[in-house]
Amino acid sequence: MPREGTGPDFIEALARGLEVIAAFRPARPVMTLAEVAGATGLARPTARRILLTLAELGYVRPVGGTAVPAGFALTPRVLELGMAYVHSMGLWDIARPHLERLVARTHESSSIAQLDGSDIVYVARVSVPKIVTLAVDIGTRFPALPTSLGKVLLADRATAEVDRILAEPSRSGITPRWQPDRDEREAELAQVRARGWALTDEKLAPGIRSVAAPLRDGSGRVIAAVNVNAHAAETTVDRLVQDHLPLLLATAGEISADFARRDALPHVTRPA
Repeated sequence: MPREGTGPDFIEALARGLEVIAAFRPARPVMTLAEVAGATGLARPTARRILLTLAELGYVRPVGGTAVPAGFALTPRVLELGMAYVHSMGLWDIARPHLERLVARTHESSSIAQLDGSDIVYVARVSVPKIVTLAVDIGTRFPALPTSLGKVLLADRATAEVDRILAEPSRSGITPRWQPDRDEREAELAQVRARGWALTDEKLAPGIRSVAAPLRDGSGRVIAAVNVNAHAAETTVDRLVQDHLPLLLATAGEISADFARRDALPHVTRPA
């Protein structure tokens, strides 16, 4: 069903338009009007008006006809919506050269993620061509708790806040292998807090293991997490921790230092 607002300033039409964009998935890159209506819970006339508006704005395109399209597909312009966030944070500009050096030394993929509800969302990534169980791109989301990135981010929060965060349903569509009870979860997060980094060994999906460390801004606040991700069949836990983790921790420190330097710069307000 379409999302409903909780206040007088909620713009229902905007919410419905975003629901239509979010309805497209890798398994269904082209959707008919009926499929969009069914996926969003919108009436067909409403879904049609939204699709035609998005087409006029350049965010979707008709497929298989113009007068009566057989379906609709997203266009690359949708990427502007997500990249606007990434660039506004400055994460990619600051982190990219550090991630590239880390990947060149480890020969493993490296990513940066932030919390969004009970999920992590990838906001920066430098990858190597390896076959893994789950594909990852900027914008990919996974349940936070079974990932090294998520454990780092959750470990920075108080227990009550972690309870609240994890009470939200995941929007990733992934069912993780590791689903601990509260005591096991808290023991794991306490260990992450104590040592300052997190390890995950095939807890999200088979074949995936990784280590992660926090990224901090100039005030010391954790704003994101960075990892090294490896295939379990190629990289042992010992190698991940002994060889790759020191490089990861150094990289996290360098990125955090760059954030601190950026935050220390005077902000100039341009006259209107």
